[in-house]
Amino acid sequence: MPEAEVVYADVKFTASKENKEKCSSPETTYDEVKIMKPPSEAPSAAETNGSGGRSKVTERALLLVLCALLLAAAVGLCLVSVHNLQTRKELDEIQAKVKSFENCTVVNSSVLVRPTCLNESQLQTCMNENEALRKNLTAAQCPTCETEWDQHGGSCYYFSSNKLTWDQSRSDCKGQGADLVQINSKEEQKFLENKVGGKMNDDEDRFWIGLTDSEEEGSWLWVDDSPLSPSLSFWKSGEPDNWTRENPAGEDCARMGLKGTTDLSSWFDKSCNATQRSICEKAAKTAR
Repeated sequence: MPEAEVVYADVKFTASKENKEKCSSPETTYDEVKIMKPPSEAPSAAETNGSGGRSKVTERALLLVLCALLLAAAVGLCLVSVHNLQTRKELDEIQAKVKSFENCTVVNSSVLVRPTCLNESQLQTCMNENEALRKNLTAAQCPTCETEWDQHGGSCYYFSSNKLTWDQSRSDCKGQGADLVQINSKEEQKFLENKVGGKMNDDEDRFWIGLTDSEEEGSWLWVDDSPLSPSLSFWKSGEPDNWTRENPAGEDCARMGLKGTTDLSSWFDKSCNATQRSICEKAAKTAR
């Protein structure tokens, strides 16, 4: 609101002669008189609209900035979601390929030959060609074993029916391009235990494995001279006991087999000169 107009004036009052005589007070002078005009009317509409207009413009600007930030956040979230979906899809594809390799299945059967067949003879030819191609693709991706050899993972196993000493059994395995089995995982132990349990004729019908402490008592080594890992040791309770009643030299070779067992503990030590069946192991072949 503009300041009211101020009017200045000099006003001087002179006492009369009689008063001068009666009162010796000095002359009184009033120098400044401030007269304020009454308040002007209310602010004009232009002034009001100018202030309100600036306020509305500011609000709109802030709203636009907020909308832009929300849009940017939404776009960023969408990009992250798309990236995560692509990554998940790639991971699923890799896992599917790994699973198909383990199960010896062809991942993409669409590569099989499917020519148009016009009659029954041509249809049979098509089926034969597809079957041959399927076998070739399977052989190319999956390791294979010879007849009478059982496959597990990348290894082939032969469960001998001949009862030989430990050294004789090892020589027999080597003659087939293999060696006495070396057990490197719980999964492998479980596989062998199930196989052996189904082949045993009685409780003593056990199988040599490639483990011995013949060089140093108590120091068990595999056929590749690697030491037995305590975490991958599957001795039956109380074993090995190096029992000397059967052979004064003790029991320096390991065998496995226990019918009806509910755990993986099925190893026993035995005199290396005893005759037992055996398990041979060699790497599976992979077609190139």
